[in-house]
Amino acid sequence: MLHDIAATLVQYIGDMGYWGIFLLMFLESTFFPFPSEIIMIPAGYLAYKGEMNVYLVVIIGILGSVSGALFNYYLAMHFGRKFLLKYGKYFFIKEETLDKLEAFFTRHGELSTFNGRLIPGIRQLISLPAGLAKMNIVKFSLYSALGAGIWVVVLVSLGYLLGSNEELISEYLHTATIIALISVVFITLFYIIRNKRKKEILGE
Repeated sequence: MLHDIAATLVQYIGDMGYWGIFLLMFLESTFFPFPSEIIMIPAGYLAYKGEMNVYLVVIIGILGSVSGALFNYYLAMHFGRKFLLKYGKYFFIKEETLDKLEAFFTRHGELSTFNGRLIPGIRQLISLPAGLAKMNIVKFSLYSALGAGIWVVVLVSLGYLLGSNEELISEYLHTATIIALISVVFITLFYIIRNKRKKEILGE
């Protein structure tokens, strides 16, 4: 069963090419519950087979992710919270969900647009509170690209190195997710400590 699903996805992405990767990763970064794992791992496998260029796969994957994040960002910035609550329910965005996202953004600051991209369940929607807060667009794009880049590289590497072995991919994906979450903790702590020391030096 798993082999058939994987084979179908590989064929589907292969038929669509790089444009398909961009479009699917764009959707994955907006409101659609469309996991990036089922896009980038097969793309990595196609790169392993020589049917795609691994560097282009990574670059296109990142561009698609950032474009989708920017779509959410501008949607939130221009239309506001009421609009998101009114229409977000059709895309599984409840008021409680938005409250949690805003609390996460407030707690971790602008860095949340980076580490949020590495946390399952948050990565697709962290751009909404950034848009509501009108975060600097250059910083938002940079942090989003860095966070998305790490995750894309992880997924493509799994597809490239493990091929079509679904069991190994599932096992290593779980491990990779844990490593990504641990990295988020350390990066966040570093950011907090650095900012604290900076304020102490400035005498704030």
